[in-house]
Amino acid sequence: MTGSAQMAGMTDPDRIWTEAAGRLRGEIGEGPFSSYIAPSAVRADGAGQLILVTPTAYARDWVRKNALRRMNELWLGLDGLSRRLDVRCRAEMGSVAPASQVAAGRAEGALATPLAMPMATVPPVADGARAVRAAGLQERLTFDSFVEGQGNAFALAIARQAAAWADGHFNPIFFCGPYGYGKTHLLNAIAWEAQRLRPDAKVVYLTAERFLSTFVRAMQDRSIAAFKDSLRGADMLLIDDVQFVGGKASTQEELLSTLTALIEDGKKIVLSADRPPMALTEVEPRLRSHLASGLTCPVEPADRALKLAVARNRIEALARLGVVSGEAQAEVLEHLVDRTPGSMRELEGAVNTLAAVAGARLSSLSVDETQALLGSALRGGPERRITVDEIQKTVADHFNMKQADLLSERRTRAVARPRQIAMWLCKQHTTRSYPDIGRRFGGRDHTTVLHGVRKIEELMPQDDQIARDVEALTRKLRG
Repeated sequence: MTGSAQMAGMTDPDRIWTEAAGRLRGEIGEGPFSSYIAPSAVRADGAGQLILVTPTAYARDWVRKNALRRMNELWLGLDGLSRRLDVRCRAEMGSVAPASQVAAGRAEGALATPLAMPMATVPPVADGARAVRAAGLQERLTFDSFVEGQGNAFALAIARQAAAWADGHFNPIFFCGPYGYGKTHLLNAIAWEAQRLRPDAKVVYLTAERFLSTFVRAMQDRSIAAFKDSLRGADMLLIDDVQFVGGKASTQEELLSTLTALIEDGKKIVLSADRPPMALTEVEPRLRSHLASGLTCPVEPADRALKLAVARNRIEALARLGVVSGEAQAEVLEHLVDRTPGSMRELEGAVNTLAAVAGARLSSLSVDETQALLGSALRGGPERRITVDEIQKTVADHFNMKQADLLSERRTRAVARPRQIAMWLCKQHTTRSYPDIGRRFGGRDHTTVLHGVRKIEELMPQDDQIARDVEALTRKLRG
């Protein structure tokens, strides 16, 4: 026998699993395979049943729901004894034998008495097993997919240091910045990499919302002790969007106790919020002090260059998935970035929309065709014309000014900066030219408008408050 005929006649479970796992990896993708399949192993239980043993119950449930049926199809196509696989987590298994030790020669395919031997494992993937013990992590949010730029370089360096379990002097590490610029991505990347480097460590990732809901449920079920143990036994605890615990006294007290216990035990803590710790005024002062006691690391809003890099990176990722073919023209991506002035999430949404609409036509699309295809999608809903007058009124209201102040000759910073923001918004949300915008701002020269627009583009990556103002105004204008 040769080729597939030889494969179909195999009886050694280790060889069958190596072949089946290799095929499965190609079908479900590297991310899911690395997370759920690679850390698992085929073993035999006391009754001779072949079991895929996963490291956690969460991984077991994922395999059972998403991969077990296909896994058995592949296995049955290779196994000369037509055996089937079941799946269990490690905690459910006692002292069982590696599948390679079973005797495959009995008439009904019965197996020999199990022996307490090391488990057989699948061939290691390039980046190792990523069996993070937490729900909610996203497969694509890794260091490999994070795009570095001027506004996030420091945060990325600190994140890599945390993921490497480096003996730093800062604990906790606190990432802060506007929504949609990479904080969640960094926390996910840290969790994946930290678990890859230390597979036996307990890495726990939670959103603040999940922390709250789990804590409330534990109180209702009178299982607070188990809840505390689950967190305080962590080697690394990551909590995203900590600002949402504000105003909830009992939850803040529990979080404070958890952080104190972990810090005393020398465990790693990584947190994120939309503001620096001391700006979380709704958080109780003692907790706020603990949050600020380590390293506060800002994640700055992205500049135009970084947004373009993110857009290209997303297009490349979609191309690898077969969603699009070819590359978008540079002017198309520039148009997309310029018409999506909000967060990185909004930009990725615009890129996804373009990819879904364009498909194989992506590389041939012009700017005009892109605008025609996407139209309202680039403006976040049904097409609605935003006027210069509307922008001026919205900006004036936001800064507690009169619209006339924006058109006046006053040059104090309290007036000049909102005026520049209004000019920037006009350039982003209308089709007006620089000279036309200048005329509508009290007859100013087009060079004044150009200077104002460039000034806001320069300041947004540097000034957190200006970035927040621009985002808030953009949401208001989009309705």
